[in-house]
Amino acid sequence: MNKIHFGCILLFSAFLVSVPEVHSCTIIAAGKKATADGSVIISHTDTGPDSRIYYVPGKTFRAGEQAPVYWGIQDAGLPLTDDGEVLGYIPQVRKTYGYFHSAYSHMNEVQLGIAESTTAQRPELVCTREGGKQIMTIEQAMIFALQRYDRAREAVMFIGDLMIRYGFLPSSGDGSETLVIADTEEAWVFEVFGVGNGWEPGTGRPGAVWAAQRLPDDQATMVPNWSIIKEIDASDSKWFLVSDNYMQEAIDRGWYDPASGKPFIWQEAYSPLPEEYATSRFWLFYSTFMPNLREWPDRKLDPANPYKGMQPYYQVVEPLSIYPFAAVPEKKISVRDVISFQRSTFEGTIYDMTSYPEWLVPDGNGGYVKSPLATPFPGSEMRKLIKQTYRRPVARHRGHYGMVMQLRDWLPDAIGGVYWVYLDNPYFSPYVPIYAGNLSVAVTYNIYDPEKYDERSARWAIDFVDNLANLQFRDIAADVRAVRDPFEAEIFDGQEKTETQALGIYKKDPAAARKFLTYYSDGKMNRVTEMFLELRDQIITRYTNNRE
Repeated sequence: MNKIHFGCILLFSAFLVSVPEVHSCTIIAAGKKATADGSVIISHTDTGPDSRIYYVPGKTFRAGEQAPVYWGIQDAGLPLTDDGEVLGYIPQVRKTYGYFHSAYSHMNEVQLGIAESTTAQRPELVCTREGGKQIMTIEQAMIFALQRYDRAREAVMFIGDLMIRYGFLPSSGDGSETLVIADTEEAWVFEVFGVGNGWEPGTGRPGAVWAAQRLPDDQATMVPNWSIIKEIDASDSKWFLVSDNYMQEAIDRGWYDPASGKPFIWQEAYSPLPEEYATSRFWLFYSTFMPNLREWPDRKLDPANPYKGMQPYYQVVEPLSIYPFAAVPEKKISVRDVISFQRSTFEGTIYDMTSYPEWLVPDGNGGYVKSPLATPFPGSEMRKLIKQTYRRPVARHRGHYGMVMQLRDWLPDAIGGVYWVYLDNPYFSPYVPIYAGNLSVAVTYNIYDPEKYDERSARWAIDFVDNLANLQFRDIAADVRAVRDPFEAEIFDGQEKTETQALGIYKKDPAAARKFLTYYSDGKMNRVTEMFLELRDQIITRYTNNRE
């Protein structure tokens, strides 16, 4: 029976090797009473081809001008300032704020911040460019909001109106989208679903269905590529904002019957059945920051049972309803706590891809040790070789870029907004601060062509080391941490001093303070590139195959 059982596990594992890598963006958000320093914190991890970040200054426009709506904002193959094909236009405003442009633009100069996670939606709601006349992608809506607003609530209403008026067009696969939109006072979770193919503007039919819920100030939440809004009180506009059709779309499609007497659950109405790539991150977040909120599923590794993570028949399959919209963290959350979570590879859990017995090698004394080759990021070919199932961690080797953002009301906007950015894979990459008042972004952070290696590019420098880690992952990861961690610690330890100096300059000359912060941030970004080029040279020398 043991042989049959083990054989079934291997067969099951080999079957799952072919499962494609799925959604990849994780959001964490915490209200100002839930954070260690009193800031509003939001964060975003992302995967994809483009990682270039650059500053777009505010502009003034003439009355009657139109703003183009683009398709191609995330395309790394286009020139830096080319956003692709124009799908249509919306009315332009008289004056815009400066903002930091990227595949998903996150922050503007007046401390409005936005984080994004592509989410799952029922197949009937999916629309394509060929199947309808929707034109508004989420990344385009984010840019318009950052250009025009300084308050989160107003930005929520604006993005919702864009989706209704111009139609929501998915740009990351066929998914719906969730945003966390925040300012220095509050954060809102905004979720939008499509209305399927066949939609046309001007018919009176909404081009999307959306709802938003305010995050309580003393609570934190996360979005793992899945809807998190549940029951909605549309009459309470302090906590909920919705489209007029937020429930009607589900009624019309037969997904909710008001006569049933059951409450309308937004998450259940528009999302498909949950999948493990999402529930695993729900579990990790709540068991990490709210471990005593309730009895969570047992997914810690058992040293006495190395096969625990490979035995699906013994794993609890929890209902999605056990995970709340948000909860009070047992310890107030800091920026560095969020960074640590973004670097998670499910260490010590059944999802830890380095825990499988296939990584064990003889220790020379009759026992076994984990091979230095054991990696939480095995590629598709390696997974076939060692017959591992794919487990989607928070950190991703198929990186892009991501961030943690501090929004602080006790400082001027130029200093109060801090955009902590990583490139490629957060497991390796340092986080560097870009301030809301920065006037530019170091060139090394806006150079990247996925088809051509370039030593001037920070993304390529980090990616090179990330790939070299496959030579001897565990040892090389330690080498990277030995250099990266002191670099980051110096930034965080010196943050208060740097900002005090900037504030002193700001009181005399705001423009000079912005130049000071730009110079400071650019220096850190340039150092990242230098650091990883040095690491590249050290690693290839230390781990060359010319050694025994």
